[in-house]
Amino acid sequence: MTKKRRNNGRNKQGRGHVKYVRCESSGARVPKDKAIKKYIIRNIIDAAGMRDLGEASVYEQYALPKMYYKVYYSVSAAIHLRLVKNRSRLARKDRTPPPRFRPGGNNNNNNNQNKTNNNNNNNNTGTATTRTS
Repeated sequence: MTKKRRNNGRNKQGRGHVKYVRCESSGARVPKDKAIKKYIIRNIIDAAGMRDLGEASVYEQYALPKMYYKVYYSVSAAIHLRLVKNRSRLARKDRTPPPRFRPGGNNNNNNNQNKTNNNNNNNNTGTATTRTS
């Protein structure tokens, strides 16, 4: 019988058994290696509450603690919530991880590097450069 995925949809590899976790959405019992994981970092208070708290606070700068928790979803719940999308047979072969979104500004560094590389390439338009490595 043909295999749909190289890893059979799991990350178990050599282990015989894996503990189960509960899906956050449906409550289904899912093997931990098969579940779609999402690590959530959130402020304890929403934006409007933070503004009110900042105005009423005695301290000028107070860093509120954040909530950190890991959420597990079953495959069907993750598809329903549009956390993951089904891919074509050819696209399933692509194993490169999706680009990571990091709140806090690390994305700008990549853009700045690309801009400087483009500027360097534009400056060297008259000469041909070769790289050996």
